[in-house]
Amino acid sequence: MVFFGEYQVSFSAPGRIVLPKKLRELLKGSMFVLTRGFDTCLAGYDKEDWEKRAQELLSVSLLESENLEKRRFVFASAVFIEIDDQGRFVVPRNLLQYSLLGDKAVIVGVGDHFEIWNAEKWEKYLKEFRN
Repeated sequence: MVFFGEYQVSFSAPGRIVLPKKLRELLKGSMFVLTRGFDTCLAGYDKEDWEKRAQELLSVSLLESENLEKRRFVFASAVFIEIDDQGRFVVPRNLLQYSLLGDKAVIVGVGDHFEIWNAEKWEKYLKEFRN
């Protein structure tokens, strides 16, 4: 499974958004894991793939503070998300606040996962990346 593409989406209710069908079809089942990503976006993982990645994070030494900080950052905000029959799901309030999501968002495939970005922050990121 490889997540790719860029999708402009709007919230249909506070915190409720639709995962584009092309991304949804790559998930095994109707659940996925959502957590804080870097650059104030959110990161979504297939449930099975998340389990493998979590084991990788758990296998690193806690004697290095950077490893512990990464664990805290990722695991503290991780939640299982259920998608309904129309592909809708609700982003938890703490993740909405972290990612500064409002009425519109951009969902981008990043290979092994997808990210949900504030639309303005995504545009700014792209401009900085191009320069």
